[in-house]
Amino acid sequence: MAVPARKHSHARKMKRRSNVWKLQAPALSICPECGEYKAPHRVCPNCGKYNGRQVIAVDED
Repeated sequence: MAVPARKHSHARKMKRRSNVWKLQAPALSICPECGEYKAPHRVCPNCGKYNGRQVIAVDED
């Protein structure tokens, strides 16, 4: 059987659903080579290393 659409107010419905749209902080790990934060399983943008190997050349400024 159908439920009336206006049984609960819009504010009450959105209050109930408020946890659905919470943003999550991005997962970050620390690079073992340089100590900077980087995304896990990605090349470090600071030093260019991944899994102990030099993957990309990074200009030293």
